[in-house]
Amino acid sequence: MSWEKDPLWAKAKLYFQNAFNEPREEPTFGLWCSLGLELLGRAALSSISPTLLAEPDRDHKYLLHALGRGSERIPKKSISTSQVFGLCVDLFQEFSPDDLKMCMALINRRNEELHSGGAAFSAYPHGQWIAGFYKACESLATILGESLESLFGEDEATVAKEILAEDRNNIKQKVQGRIASHRSVFEVKPEDIRQTAKDNAEKEGKKLAYSGHHRALCPACQCTGTIKGKAFGKERIADEEGYVVVRQPVAPTSFTCLTCGLKLEGYAELEEANLGEYYTHKVSYSPDEYYGLIHPDDLPEHVEEYLSSGMMEYDNE
Repeated sequence: MSWEKDPLWAKAKLYFQNAFNEPREEPTFGLWCSLGLELLGRAALSSISPTLLAEPDRDHKYLLHALGRGSERIPKKSISTSQVFGLCVDLFQEFSPDDLKMCMALINRRNEELHSGGAAFSAYPHGQWIAGFYKACESLATILGESLESLFGEDEATVAKEILAEDRNNIKQKVQGRIASHRSVFEVKPEDIRQTAKDNAEKEGKKLAYSGHHRALCPACQCTGTIKGKAFGKERIADEEGYVVVRQPVAPTSFTCLTCGLKLEGYAELEEANLGEYYTHKVSYSPDEYYGLIHPDDLPEHVEEYLSSGMMEYDNE
């Protein structure tokens, strides 16, 4: 078993070629695509370190294999596919939550196809997932410093780019239509009602900002809306004026405007509305809160609580 990037990349390309040799309406097309997609995700993680692909265990048996120090008597064990793509969305800005959602939908179909008597891909026509598949492959190829051309070959890459362009155009039309509709409804309301709604949205936006939301102007009514997202990447910790400040980048996933009711879901829709910028979530802690410190005056109370909880157990291992 090899966890190195280059063999995984080469095998992903081979599996994709097997897929493209199949008729698009055949279940084997989707099956080969799903298998290649997993290998591509594993290659992306391996580009950071092959150790990311080893199943964690207390004795580091599998990690040692990734380091070339494993015992021949112990087989290698990899992390699950869901862990692979979960790490991709945590580690790589290029791999969006939409990519994660699409990959897991395809992998779930693959699991059903391989582990049950159902015809999973026969009930999942490629037209429902091919654009998302191409987009995820493009994201992972970019992470690896590659392109759709180097992954698929010139002919298939041309087809993929045409479908992606068409898909983006459809999303753009849908988003712009939704924005225009909410704008027109909001603008015909009386001025006093619009102002009251705007003030309420500003107050609510300030509250939500303390619970991980990010404030942004609504593209329909120009009032305060809020963006939700998924944290990814490394936390950055700093000491600022006696407080421990933790910052972490966030990938936006949805937008809501309480004033006009506009809602956008998924990174693609947010990007079309110019709301796709990644943002940073900031939380400030006192040193006591962050490090779990106990004031000396409160120590007897905490000791009594600990003793009464029955947590005094000994581990002699």
